Amino acid sequence: MTQATFATHEVFNQSPPFEDVDLYALDRPLAEAVAANGGKDAEKELSAFGQHWGSAAMAARGRVANENSPKLRTFDARGVRRDEVEFHPAYHELMARSAHAGMHNSTWTADGKPAGGASEVVRAAKFYMAAGVETGHLCPITMTRASVAALAAQPDLLAKVMPVIATRAYDPSFAPWPTKRGVTLGMGMTEKQGGTDVRSNMTRAARDGDAYSVTGHKWFMSAPMCDAFLVLAQADDGLTCFFMPRFRPDGSVNAIQFQRLKDKLGNRSNASSEVEFHGTHALRVGDEGKGIRTIIQMVQLTRQDCAIASAGLMRSGLAHALHHARHRSVFQKHLADQPLMQAVLSDMALHVEATIALVMRLCRSFDRAPQEAGEAAYMRLLTPAIKYWVCKSAPGFLYEAMECLGGNGYVEEGILARHFRESPVNAIWEGSGNVMCLDVLRALSREPEAASAVLQGLAGQTKGLPGASEAVVFIGKVFRRPDGERVARLAVEKLALLAAAAALQDASPHQAELFARTRLAQNHASMFGAVDLAANDIRGLLERALP
Repeated sequence: MTQATFATHEVFNQSPPFEDVDLYALDRPLAEAVAANGGKDAEKELSAFGQHWGSAAMAARGRVANENSPKLRTFDARGVRRDEVEFHPAYHELMARSAHAGMHNSTWTADGKPAGGASEVVRAAKFYMAAGVETGHLCPITMTRASVAALAAQPDLLAKVMPVIATRAYDPSFAPWPTKRGVTLGMGMTEKQGGTDVRSNMTRAARDGDAYSVTGHKWFMSAPMCDAFLVLAQADDGLTCFFMPRFRPDGSVNAIQFQRLKDKLGNRSNASSEVEFHGTHALRVGDEGKGIRTIIQMVQLTRQDCAIASAGLMRSGLAHALHHARHRSVFQKHLADQPLMQAVLSDMALHVEATIALVMRLCRSFDRAPQEAGEAAYMRLLTPAIKYWVCKSAPGFLYEAMECLGGNGYVEEGILARHFRESPVNAIWEGSGNVMCLDVLRALSREPEAASAVLQGLAGQTKGLPGASEAVVFIGKVFRRPDGERVARLAVEKLALLAAAAALQDASPHQAELFARTRLAQNHASMFGAVDLAANDIRGLLERALP
């Protein structure tokens, strides 16, 4: 028997890698949503970004960064405490590319004011495309961007830090932040005994001249190699926000002692830590006792990014599934030509269309909120509702995308297994589903007239769409019920669906009608593809999703 007998057969009927593509040009729903929300002039910039992030080189960096997870180096070779986290070079390259694109600072002016225009929409388009390539490294990117909103409560400190945040440079060196070309900022709120209930935090802050000395712990502190962190601690007048740098003013390493890195389901390229503070140097941000009010400005922006990233993960899952189906033949026909597979993929495409239209509409409200009261009300009411619906729909969606590839979708060599493991974190981080629903109820109770105006606006935008008027009546009734919290999930999901239909009206009216008919006029089945769409609508959705 010759050696050739054992040689594998020729490999065929496999889809080629989905890489070296323009992630923007191939995503018509994204381009339409960007244009509908004020970002059309950025088309050339976004296409250049899409070409770079759609390259085989960037795909490889994403894979390698996740296969080589970060390592905690508590001490150096001489036994000196350092608390450094070591990352693979691929992670640093991803960070550098994101910083160069301004994803950590482009929504701010050089002095820390909102940039305005369509800066939120354009940045979100980049963030969405990058999330489909590698999501973990975006954690410090989003926290750095969001930290500026909290630092605004301490103008003197913001004036010192903003010039380094404002550069489009990434500097991974372990050095005091004032000496660096660029910085990243993280956040630490949750403790073992409290979790979401940060008012139960036990970490203490005592005055130390013009600064504070912090003693305590954080159960979760993400991106521990950031140059500084915004943390919550109990001061004399109550829970307060603090700016905690990695180095003390004298240049010595600050007493931020990492106990271990979390062993997470996904988010493998990014480090998350447990940490203890032992007389750690920190500066106050905002007034004592106003810590939640200060840091919630940051949280609002990180919640926005959770929704953007989840939308990007689902878009990537859809693109890989559709690309595979167009190349894979089963029973003498391409998968993409099989009626049942077409039903599944087109239903998924419709979900992604609605998601990206909704996310971009939300970003438009962030752009315009400083000048327009109605947009500010939309932002406050819809941010938690959109985070709830978009983030919680991602794991099931990505499971369906994996199944479209069969066994190839389940193995770690492909990207969909990583996307699936990544997807739950955005629904958990920065407030779980129940917390988001409670935040919607809180916004309704605090600003009933503004919230009512938002709902009336959605009603006007969706007038004539199947099931829209019934949805408006239902939402209004539920939110007025004395036991509204018990059924809040139902109402918040319906609110998000209504807002998605309204957002689609701006971007693509025909898809708005399809979405309303399958999601508002009737309850959407628990599985994708269990809808009755016309053949021309199926073809149209698939062609829009991936030309």
